[in-house]
Amino acid sequence: MEFGITFKGDISPKRTVELCKQAEQAGFTYAWFFDSHILWREAFVTMAMCIEHTSKLRFSTCVTNPGVRDWSVAASLHATLAAQSGGRIDMGIGRGDSSRRMMGQKPLNVETMVEFCHAVKDMVAGKEVAYEEDVKPVTIPWAEGYDLPVWFAAYGPKALAAAGEHGDGLIIQLADPWLVKWFTDQAISAGSAAGRDMSSFKVMSAAPVWVGDMQKAREQTRWFPAMVGNHVADLVEKYGKAGNMVPQRLTDYIEGRKGYDYRHHADKDADHLDFIKDDIIDSFGVLGDLDAHLAKMKELESVGVTQFNIYLMVGDEERMVEEYGSKILPAFAKASA
Repeated sequence: MEFGITFKGDISPKRTVELCKQAEQAGFTYAWFFDSHILWREAFVTMAMCIEHTSKLRFSTCVTNPGVRDWSVAASLHATLAAQSGGRIDMGIGRGDSSRRMMGQKPLNVETMVEFCHAVKDMVAGKEVAYEEDVKPVTIPWAEGYDLPVWFAAYGPKALAAAGEHGDGLIIQLADPWLVKWFTDQAISAGSAAGRDMSSFKVMSAAPVWVGDMQKAREQTRWFPAMVGNHVADLVEKYGKAGNMVPQRLTDYIEGRKGYDYRHHADKDADHLDFIKDDIIDSFGVLGDLDAHLAKMKELESVGVTQFNIYLMVGDEERMVEEYGSKILPAFAKASA
């Protein structure tokens, strides 16, 4: 299993670079960046900066979306970073929840995500792409034929199916092994049904971690189930609670939810966290002593997770990277040796 780190864009540029360097030295393989340009600093500029200070770490959005940049601009950004990094760039995509809502617009649909995936991937590879009726077909003449890996962030059945049918990987913002398997099985089944070879399909579990006292751990990570709950609320609104579209394990915990303020998205001190109970915090994140972390990593690996991605937005970020680099990653390096 690989390991990654994620930034939301509020840590100082110099410290972000140092954390990427620390993570690369510790054996992490990915650095991911939230792409919500109003809430936080521009992800692509930050990635370009960090690329220049690393040599092995791969970089990606977690996630970008089809609705905030012209698609040829998105393709040019990825093709540029592919050239600058020596092929160390992926693309994570979603519907655009926070970035679109901060502009007073709705997130986009799954069909648009799929179109965006193929359009950007083809333009980065140097192919001619027609993506708008009023835009003539685009070919990026300096593109070097890079094969851009694309990851889909998904919870709902349509997005999970799209990930399996069109993506190279699946992003699941959860560390609950039962739910991760429930989502993963749907994506892989859809891909297999479409005739794809899913043997190299990647699955990422992304969540905050806290090594140490459980009470402190819950205080630092309570925001995470609230963020996930916002996505679950969208699913419930679309599909309802009946049937098997959204598991009861997810829907039960949002019953006390009173709303979500995107101005405090992924904010550990937000005021919309009261409905989150301790058992949900424990389930969705990875908390406690190192033995508990190692046990949960092994359980996630057993249900098909190929990468665990630490959301570095709980405080003590350098310590979390050091703890995992010195104590957790070596156990998986030995297992794969």
